[in-house]
Amino acid sequence: MSSQSPFVKTRKPGERIFCFLMIVGSVYLFWQAYAIAGFSSFSSPGAFPLAASATMVLASCITFLNTLKLPAAENVRFVYHCFPPIVAIVMALILIYSVVLESLGFVLSSFAFLFVSIQFLYRRNVLTTLAISLLAMVIVYIIFRLIFQVVLPEGIVPEREILSSIKSLWR
Repeated sequence: MSSQSPFVKTRKPGERIFCFLMIVGSVYLFWQAYAIAGFSSFSSPGAFPLAASATMVLASCITFLNTLKLPAAENVRFVYHCFPPIVAIVMALILIYSVVLESLGFVLSSFAFLFVSIQFLYRRNVLTTLAISLLAMVIVYIIFRLIFQVVLPEGIVPEREILSSIKSLWR
């Protein structure tokens, strides 16, 4: 029997760039950790962040060097392996949501985002998607706006007036 496995490890598209970016990020975190207290002592406030970020720099350098040694994978394209179309579409939906959030308000933009996203990803009956979106919005609104009293973008829905009308019914 041969000691070699039939599976040969290959480098996937984008793996070198990702490993290099990990080194850059680790060095940045090391620099930030050094800015806390420098190398003053083992009990200084920056000692643990320095040790953790130094470990990250070392590990990312080793990973990068090992990645450089691997042969490139065949018949694998970056777009379909690392950034499939479904991810691009969901990212576009998130971008649109973040742009219209302030103008439309939390309730309308979040409901539209949930409805379109769930319909796109779940691909079921429109009424089912509508029910799931509505239920999720009611739960999120109750938790964040009413219980935790987080101020959410109001937009074109007059939330304050609606809430004050509802509160006046209880008095």
